[in-house]
Amino acid sequence: MDKQAASNIRYRQEDTSYFDKRGLSRYAGPWSLWALGVGAVISGHYSGWNLGLAIGGWGGMVLATIVIAIMYLGLTFCIAEMSPALPHTGAAYSFARSSMGPWGGFVTGLCENVEYILTPAVIVFFIGSYLGSIFETPAAMQPVWWIIGYILFVGLNIVGVELSFKVTLTVTLLALAVLVVFWISALPNIDFSTWALNIGPGGEELPGGGGPFLPMGIGGALAALPFAVWLFLAIEQLPLAAEESVDPKRDMPKGIILGMITLIVSASMILFLNPSVVGVGAYALGQSGEPLLDGFAAIYGSGLAKVLALVAIIGLISSFHTIIFAQGRQIYSLSRAGYFPTWLSITHGTRKTPHVAMIAGACLGLVIMLVLFVGLGVDEGSAVIGGTLLNMAVFGAMCSYIAQAASFILLRKHRADIPRPYRSPFGVPGAWVTIVIAVVTLGFQLSDPTYRIGILGVIVWFAIAIAYFALVGRHRLILSPEEEFAMERREQVQKSTTDDGTAVPGKS
Repeated sequence: MDKQAASNIRYRQEDTSYFDKRGLSRYAGPWSLWALGVGAVISGHYSGWNLGLAIGGWGGMVLATIVIAIMYLGLTFCIAEMSPALPHTGAAYSFARSSMGPWGGFVTGLCENVEYILTPAVIVFFIGSYLGSIFETPAAMQPVWWIIGYILFVGLNIVGVELSFKVTLTVTLLALAVLVVFWISALPNIDFSTWALNIGPGGEELPGGGGPFLPMGIGGALAALPFAVWLFLAIEQLPLAAEESVDPKRDMPKGIILGMITLIVSASMILFLNPSVVGVGAYALGQSGEPLLDGFAAIYGSGLAKVLALVAIIGLISSFHTIIFAQGRQIYSLSRAGYFPTWLSITHGTRKTPHVAMIAGACLGLVIMLVLFVGLGVDEGSAVIGGTLLNMAVFGAMCSYIAQAASFILLRKHRADIPRPYRSPFGVPGAWVTIVIAVVTLGFQLSDPTYRIGILGVIVWFAIAIAYFALVGRHRLILSPEEEFAMERREQVQKSTTDDGTAVPGKS
């Protein structure tokens, strides 16, 4: 049965067999959700954030991290309110669909899709960088490490949600344990002034240290914002597990808030200690693809450091594994509702995991990596290839954050009827702060010529996908749980506001 709504949006109502082929299993409790959020982010404390040191110096990265932490606090409290109120796998798309209609839902989902396709690519890139350093393999072998990583962890995620969450909890705890070992090891081996402040005003190395707090000024701190994002990026993925959570209305707020507290503590420690280790320094870390390995090597020597770095890869594996989980659910939700081709949302017959979506997302991410690898050249270095992928992922994330914060504001204003088991203490002002910081971050991303080409590539992808939705996709939508929730709520509001008490036909 077809239903037609405003803007020529056409829906098809499927029978139970359609959703039987797309079923998920409930398993996750609050600690599983905490591990999903922290595990997704923790690799950013191992690699990626450090590239901002070359742009803003140590002080610039500190200021950038404080600003970005404020943005994420605003965002996570918005999500903590919206996710139990709209407990669907669609997450960001679901929030925007209920507040801004099908077009808003699609564009928001598209932005988040870029983030979840490219973030695993960034992480597996750094996994390859670590493994290449440990086993001393040539740079040309990097794609082999990437392919092995994707095959192993997509396969693990396909096996089943219970195993996936158990692995997530285990590797997240191990990843945090490795960081704690590094913190304890680093504390007696730091010289902050000599090594963390060894970048001069022009970006040159100061061998004796003692450089300025902001060697590139406030502009450098603002330019470092995209790299500070890497210390928190993907904590927002928790609502993607809503339909696999035992009690999302109770557990989602707990999981995401506890996760954010954990990440702030960890980010503060790594930002202070890693550049301060004697023999490392902010200047060298600004060019490094494996900063934690550099820190271990300076403390324990290169031989033992390689053993420790092999253990340290657990942090990267933790994020890679959990974001592949999120990637699959994000593609699954948009496909189940018809925004993406519906065959992508078919779940495994016995495992009840979105295996098709995970395989498709992994293949697309791998193709993008190989294009960059060939286009930029084998000898271009991790700072450019990894930084380009990182900035592309951050660009999609920032657009998604703006849309999610806007959804929060609109839902507070126009959909007060939705029951909210949890309410953000920051309210609408917190959402506006998130939007402002995200917009500023986008502006400084576009101002960096080194990474601009990657961001322009994302914009081209947006244009192609939006054209597809305008011409084809909007005529093939499915009445999925997110869509039905949004339409039914809109009809209830319209009915309650009519003067004569009669129902007004719902419009999406």
